[in-house]
Amino acid sequence: MSFSTLNSNQKSEINVTPLIDVLLVLLIIFMIIVPLTPTGLRAVVPQPPLKAATLPPPEDAVVLQVHSGANGGAASYSINRQVVAKPEIVSRLTTIFATRQERVMFVKGDPGLQFSSIAEAIGLGHQAMVTDIGVLTLKSGAD
Repeated sequence: MSFSTLNSNQKSEINVTPLIDVLLVLLIIFMIIVPLTPTGLRAVVPQPPLKAATLPPPEDAVVLQVHSGANGGAASYSINRQVVAKPEIVSRLTTIFATRQERVMFVKGDPGLQFSSIAEAIGLGHQAMVTDIGVLTLKSGAD
Protein backbone atom coordinates (compact mmCIF):
# COMPACT_ATOMS: atom_id res chain seq x y z
CA MET A 1 0.00 0.00 0.00
CA SER A 2 1.50 3.31 -0.90
CA PHE A 3 0.56 6.95 -0.58
CA SER A 4 1.60 9.73 -2.87
CA THR A 5 0.98 13.40 -2.97
CA LEU A 6 0.49 15.49 -6.02
CA ASN A 7 3.49 17.68 -5.33
CA SER A 8 6.15 15.10 -4.50
CA ASN A 9 7.41 11.80 -5.69
CA GLN A 10 7.82 10.36 -2.15
CA LYS A 11 6.03 7.16 -1.29
CA SER A 12 5.32 5.95 2.22
CA GLU A 13 4.65 2.28 2.87
CA ILE A 14 3.61 0.41 6.00
CA ASN A 15 6.46 -1.56 7.55
CA VAL A 16 5.07 -5.12 7.85
CA THR A 17 8.17 -6.65 9.47
CA PRO A 18 7.03 -5.91 13.08
CA LEU A 19 3.58 -7.31 12.29
CA ILE A 20 5.11 -10.56 11.04
CA ASP A 21 7.27 -10.73 14.18
CA VAL A 22 4.20 -10.35 16.40
CA LEU A 23 2.37 -12.98 14.37
CA LEU A 24 5.22 -15.47 14.73
CA VAL A 25 5.48 -14.89 18.49
CA LEU A 26 1.73 -15.50 18.89
CA LEU A 27 1.96 -18.63 16.76
CA ILE A 28 4.76 -20.01 18.94
CA ILE A 29 2.85 -19.20 22.13
CA PHE A 30 -0.27 -21.02 20.91
CA MET A 31 1.78 -23.98 19.75
CA ILE A 32 3.18 -24.31 23.28
CA ILE A 33 -0.09 -23.77 25.14
CA VAL A 34 -2.36 -26.14 23.17
CA PRO A 35 -0.58 -29.43 24.02
CA LEU A 36 -0.61 -28.52 27.73
CA THR A 37 -4.39 -28.78 28.03
CA PRO A 38 -5.23 -31.41 30.64
CA THR A 39 -6.19 -34.82 29.34
CA GLY A 40 -6.80 -38.01 31.22
CA LEU A 41 -8.99 -41.00 31.79
CA ARG A 42 -12.72 -40.65 31.98
CA ALA A 43 -13.72 -41.18 35.60
CA VAL A 44 -16.80 -40.68 37.67
CA VAL A 45 -16.01 -38.42 40.58
CA PRO A 46 -17.80 -39.21 43.86
CA GLN A 47 -20.44 -36.64 44.67
CA PRO A 48 -21.32 -35.40 48.16
CA PRO A 49 -24.15 -37.36 49.75
CA LEU A 50 -27.64 -35.99 49.22
CA LYS A 51 -30.21 -35.77 51.95
CA ALA A 52 -32.12 -38.98 52.52
CA ALA A 53 -35.42 -37.29 51.62
CA THR A 54 -34.25 -36.50 48.08
CA LEU A 55 -32.99 -39.99 47.24
CA PRO A 56 -35.52 -42.45 45.89
CA PRO A 57 -35.32 -45.80 47.63
CA PRO A 58 -33.80 -48.54 45.47
CA GLU A 59 -36.72 -50.82 44.71
CA ASP A 60 -35.00 -53.68 42.97
CA ALA A 61 -31.35 -53.34 43.87
CA VAL A 62 -29.24 -56.47 43.57
CA VAL A 63 -26.95 -56.94 46.56
CA LEU A 64 -24.35 -59.69 46.55
CA GLN A 65 -23.37 -60.20 50.17
CA VAL A 66 -20.17 -61.99 51.15
CA HIS A 67 -20.32 -63.66 54.56
CA SER A 68 -17.16 -64.55 56.42
CA GLY A 69 -16.66 -68.25 56.98
CA ALA A 70 -16.60 -69.76 60.45
CA ASN A 71 -13.07 -70.03 61.90
CA GLY A 72 -11.49 -68.57 58.76
CA GLY A 73 -13.25 -71.02 56.45
CA ALA A 74 -14.50 -70.36 52.96
CA ALA A 75 -16.78 -67.40 52.47
CA SER A 76 -20.47 -67.92 51.76
CA TYR A 77 -22.58 -65.78 49.45
CA SER A 78 -26.13 -64.53 49.25
CA ILE A 79 -27.98 -62.53 46.60
CA ASN A 80 -30.71 -60.32 48.07
CA ARG A 81 -30.61 -62.39 51.27
CA GLN A 82 -31.02 -65.73 49.46
CA VAL A 83 -28.10 -68.08 50.06
CA VAL A 84 -26.34 -69.05 46.83
CA ALA A 85 -23.46 -71.46 46.30
CA LYS A 86 -20.36 -69.92 44.73
CA PRO A 87 -20.52 -71.90 41.45
CA GLU A 88 -24.13 -70.76 40.91
CA ILE A 89 -23.53 -67.01 41.40
CA VAL A 90 -22.65 -66.18 37.78
CA SER A 91 -25.63 -68.05 36.34
CA ARG A 92 -27.99 -66.56 38.94
CA LEU A 93 -26.77 -63.02 38.25
CA THR A 94 -27.05 -63.61 34.50
CA THR A 95 -30.70 -64.64 34.84
CA ILE A 96 -31.44 -61.68 37.13
CA PHE A 97 -29.95 -59.15 34.70
CA ALA A 98 -31.31 -60.81 31.54
CA THR A 99 -34.47 -58.68 31.60
CA ARG A 100 -32.98 -55.52 33.09
CA GLN A 101 -31.75 -52.57 31.14
CA GLU A 102 -29.56 -51.21 33.94
CA ARG A 103 -26.92 -53.67 35.08
CA VAL A 104 -26.13 -52.32 38.55
CA MET A 105 -25.07 -54.54 41.44
CA PHE A 106 -23.84 -53.83 44.95
CA VAL A 107 -21.34 -55.92 46.91
CA LYS A 108 -21.49 -55.97 50.70
CA GLY A 109 -19.00 -57.77 52.90
CA ASP A 110 -19.00 -58.69 56.55
CA PRO A 111 -16.70 -56.65 58.82
CA GLY A 112 -13.24 -58.14 59.16
CA LEU A 113 -13.47 -59.93 55.82
CA GLN A 114 -10.37 -59.98 53.61
CA PHE A 115 -10.62 -57.72 50.57
CA SER A 116 -9.64 -60.61 48.30
CA SER A 117 -13.08 -62.11 48.97
CA ILE A 118 -14.74 -58.83 47.96
CA ALA A 119 -12.55 -58.60 44.86
CA GLU A 120 -13.54 -62.14 43.94
CA ALA A 121 -17.24 -61.20 44.27
CA ILE A 122 -16.64 -58.19 42.01
CA GLY A 123 -14.98 -60.52 39.50
CA LEU A 124 -18.02 -62.80 39.60
CA GLY A 125 -20.18 -59.78 38.81
CA HIS A 126 -17.98 -58.92 35.84
CA GLN A 127 -18.31 -62.51 34.59
CA ALA A 128 -22.09 -62.05 34.67
CA MET A 129 -21.66 -58.92 32.47
CA VAL A 130 -22.68 -56.46 35.20
CA THR A 131 -21.59 -52.99 34.05
CA ASP A 132 -21.73 -50.99 37.30
CA ILE A 133 -20.66 -52.51 40.61
CA GLY A 134 -20.80 -50.57 43.85
CA VAL A 135 -19.26 -51.55 47.17
CA LEU A 136 -21.40 -50.97 50.25
CA THR A 137 -19.51 -49.95 53.37
CA LEU A 138 -20.40 -49.31 56.96
CA LYS A 139 -21.68 -45.84 57.66
CA SER A 140 -19.10 -43.59 59.27
CA GLY A 141 -19.93 -42.40 62.78
CA ALA A 142 -18.63 -38.84 62.09
CA ASP A 143 -21.46 -37.17 60.12
